[in-house]
Amino acid sequence: MPTFLSWIDLSSGRRRVGRRRCSWSSPPEVIVSWHVAPITLDNLDDLPKRCRRCVFWELSETLGKQAVEFGSVELEKEAWVSEVLLEWGSCGRIVHVDGAPAGYVIYAPPSASPRAAELPTGPVSADAVLLTTMQVMPEFAGEGLGRMLAQAVVRDLTRRGVKAIEVFGEARPGTEPGCMIPADFLRSVGFKTVRPHPRWPRLRMELRSAMTWKEDVEAALEQLLGSITIPMQAPAPVERVPARS
Repeated sequence: MPTFLSWIDLSSGRRRVGRRRCSWSSPPEVIVSWHVAPITLDNLDDLPKRCRRCVFWELSETLGKQAVEFGSVELEKEAWVSEVLLEWGSCGRIVHVDGAPAGYVIYAPPSASPRAAELPTGPVSADAVLLTTMQVMPEFAGEGLGRMLAQAVVRDLTRRGVKAIEVFGEARPGTEPGCMIPADFLRSVGFKTVRPHPRWPRLRMELRSAMTWKEDVEAALEQLLGSITIPMQAPAPVERVPARS
């Protein structure tokens, strides 16, 4: 059964993490690496087509239907990202694994998401940023990328002085709209329910408590990649040779 060791390389200026297949008879083999980047107009097309064409959070229900009718949803999405970037700053992260888009997350001030006021558990608190959507591609599920994306959001917003993050969870995953985040996952990464609902509960994370998350690199690698730490053998003692007289 193969054994894996975690590794991290920061020499290129961007975080790249992976696992090595260990064998006592052959050199380690790098099998996966990933990096996280802010969402910009340059990489917006890396989002899945269904998400690239979704304006559920970006427009009100009425304007969203009009955008679908006129075939302008991609333009509306691009205009929304551009406006938020200019007026507020970074509004998302995308993770690539071995160069392929593997997952993404989007967040913004509540005022930038008209649909938040239309949901039964809205509105979002005035002191919070709204986490609208997060998705990991099915082929990359089970690698801890969702938790890593959540942590990236926490770090970004904490640095920017945001007090809390709120999000509308999906209590019945797999139903429409598919751009909402499963409530069980949100609770597993530290969100607490502030307004219950059988379908769309609103959850909140206080960023002060989020700062207790482990920052140690090796602990993060074990958590995100499920790596196994292997104890290293101590070097054999060196036999001393008596000096000649």
